[in-house]
Amino acid sequence: RCDRQNCSGAALRHFRARQPLYMGLTGWTCRDECQYECMWLTVRLYQQGGHRVPQFHGKWPFSRFLFFQEPASAFASFLNGLASLVMLLRYRAAVPPAAPTYPTCVAFAWVSLNAWFWSTIFHTRDTALTEKLDYFCASAVVLHSVYLCCVRTLGLQRPALISIFRAFLLLFLAGHISYLSLVRFDYGYNLVANAAAGMLTVAWWLRWCLRQGRRLPHVWKCAAAVLLLQALALLELLDFPPLLWVLDAHALWHIGTIPLNVLFYSFLMDDSLSLLKANSDLFKVD
Repeated sequence: RCDRQNCSGAALRHFRARQPLYMGLTGWTCRDECQYECMWLTVRLYQQGGHRVPQFHGKWPFSRFLFFQEPASAFASFLNGLASLVMLLRYRAAVPPAAPTYPTCVAFAWVSLNAWFWSTIFHTRDTALTEKLDYFCASAVVLHSVYLCCVRTLGLQRPALISIFRAFLLLFLAGHISYLSLVRFDYGYNLVANAAAGMLTVAWWLRWCLRQGRRLPHVWKCAAAVLLLQALALLELLDFPPLLWVLDAHALWHIGTIPLNVLFYSFLMDDSLSLLKANSDLFKVD
């Protein structure tokens, strides 16, 4: 049993005496340790009986490394954040602030960095709070991706339209977070909402890329990035027990997005410089 009675008195003192300092600093409690040990006992019993490996609260059992609950996903999330940071620095070094899409691209990078930070925290230590922060920040990235696409394809010519669209997205995000926080944390709804926004972004970018392919040779990077991202998302459907109790489909998805970050930011750099050059040429003609 994993309850408070098992985590009191001599058992609690014994746990604290042998618990490494880093476990205490990251919030691991006697109850958490009890649940972790009980999970592996259950897995062994299932395997001995010839049954499939069970999930616990909707998650596969993972072998903990130090204080990392899901080591592969946590490390992959950290590398995605690092890739985003490196590409943000490269973007700011290569693209002058006068480029029309500069503020939107930089904001997208910071929103992405924030999401990868909380993804790393969540896969390191799964709690009710870290789960919500991971999900909410991921939704912010998805909606900012829609906004970035709208700015690039429509907003440069129609600033009033982009202001209305930005307000709509902010209201949607606020409503989305409020519903999941105050009414019900609905995993199915969250998945459908993010998937719908993601598919809208993919279709929107691809349509624009097909139209601009001959005029802007760098758009192949955008098309490749969004198509490969959707292909990687299919990994989430391959719900299998973790290989070596570490590497599951979700971790593979995060690993696969690392080079896609580099590819998409490379497109943003090329596109921003192309827009800057076009505006400069237009100014010279005028």
